[in-house]
Amino acid sequence: MRSLSVVSDGESQTLKLGETLGRRLQKPTLILLQGDLGTGKSVFARGVARGLGVDPEIPITSPTFTLMNHYQARLDLYHFDLYRLSDPDELIELGFDEYAYGTGVALVEWPEKLNDAEIPGLWVQLTRLSATQREISFLLRGDNNSELKSALQDLGANVIR
Repeated sequence: MRSLSVVSDGESQTLKLGETLGRRLQKPTLILLQGDLGTGKSVFARGVARGLGVDPEIPITSPTFTLMNHYQARLDLYHFDLYRLSDPDELIELGFDEYAYGTGVALVEWPEKLNDAEIPGLWVQLTRLSATQREISFLLRGDNNSELKSALQDLGANVIR
């Protein structure tokens, strides 16, 4: 399976979907989150963090002004928010490639700022359907990672309804 779309009926389902994915991740992964403001990217990111084992007492917030937050877990989580990125050189200074292709999970909000729609990784598109419902589409791009394909199959089989 290379793609999957599900409908979330609210924030708790989006959180649980991210958590389910986070629990299944077993090796370094790049996750790219796309969607308009308010579609649930940060909620999904919080779920992934919980699934990876980030302490529930630690708030998972979008790193809008710092560009990246690091959370320790069974696989370290590097949470990027590129919304306010004004110069791609800022990413070089941060060592983005080392985190994105390193030993943990790199989760990137607003990946369109990277100007490369073909970056290998798990692309997650969140689309507002109504005040509470979101369509969440997953696309595995350029990666033959069988574990990630299996995680997507698991998500499809265990969609919360």
